[in-house]
Amino acid sequence: MASSTTRPTAVLMAGAPSVNSAVYHKIRFLVGDPTAVVDLAWPDGRRERIVILRDIEMDRARRSARADRIACPADFAPASGLSGDRETATAQAAAECLIRGGVADVTCDRSLPQIYAHFVQAAGIGLTCDLDLGVLERRSKDEQESEWLRAAQRMTEGAMRMACGTIARAQPRHDGVLVHEGAPLTSDRIRAMIDVWLMERRYQNPTSIVAGGPQGADCHDYGSGELRTDEPILIDIFPRCRETRYYGDCTRTVVHGTPSDDVRRMHAAVVRAKAAATAATRPGATGEQVHAATSASIRESGYAMGLPPERADARYCGMTHGTGHGVGLEVHEPPLLDRGGPPLVAGDCLTIEPGLYCRAIGGVRVEDMVLVTRDGCENLNTLHEGLDWR
Repeated sequence: MASSTTRPTAVLMAGAPSVNSAVYHKIRFLVGDPTAVVDLAWPDGRRERIVILRDIEMDRARRSARADRIACPADFAPASGLSGDRETATAQAAAECLIRGGVADVTCDRSLPQIYAHFVQAAGIGLTCDLDLGVLERRSKDEQESEWLRAAQRMTEGAMRMACGTIARAQPRHDGVLVHEGAPLTSDRIRAMIDVWLMERRYQNPTSIVAGGPQGADCHDYGSGELRTDEPILIDIFPRCRETRYYGDCTRTVVHGTPSDDVRRMHAAVVRAKAAATAATRPGATGEQVHAATSASIRESGYAMGLPPERADARYCGMTHGTGHGVGLEVHEPPLLDRGGPPLVAGDCLTIEPGLYCRAIGGVRVEDMVLVTRDGCENLNTLHEGLDWR
């Protein structure tokens, strides 16, 4: 048996890359079956990454996956044999791979499925979960990831331009309901148009927010029913590219007709707050500091921060959420731009999305996506921030 001075250290990650973003990020290979990634590192500096997956995927993985060795469970079958269950067999093989490598202790990330932990520990191998493993690596986007994010945001903006333009050019009915191509324009109809537009361009789209009038006062109300002239309509679109798996995220507010003075003031305050937060976004600044810049700007404009107090009337108007969040293989990733937010690093991709919400009026939010650079940030958005989309 190898001595403690010659044994490799090991990191184990596992799960189907199609649903486990940490595993996909590590190997950049998309497959829907259970996959184990074993990273070995010896004291003399040698390293090897072994990827264990279904046998019929091996040739494709050899061409595309970031790995030194591609194997299938049969290559690491224990003496007792492999289970007929695919996930169980992969977990058994991962443990056997560690045994054959002379590994005494292995580190895993927060996403490791329990079945892998079970077989590793049953083999007498120590297991430690590092809660930060892979988090900073995923935050600091490389050039390939940055370009994928730019492309995703361009596509997101295209969908936003179509949706806001459709609303702005609709015809108002006698009761204020907007009509498009002979039928009332509803939140669900705009959502469907967004879905189809993105699907035709090979993007998957979670449920977009299209919230008109008072519905927009709840920042995450998806919206329903007929859309009306003169009311703020909040649209938030966050699709994922089918090929790269990276997300875009953009929010704009559109008003068909004439926005009220209250809506104009809310919108102006939100745009100022976004500018303040963007200016504060740079490496070393904390997410809390960026949020503080947003908060100061919102308060200077005469609005509140935080949820309305108990028994607040419908005229209460404030910002009820943080300034933003990380974006990548998930639409919500670390870091948060909020209280307790950590220092930013070059390569962080972030949303900056201040908003104001009032039950009597609705919501106004404007959201851009930025990449943190060595001396500031790059705004990935080119769309205008205004309320008029004609």
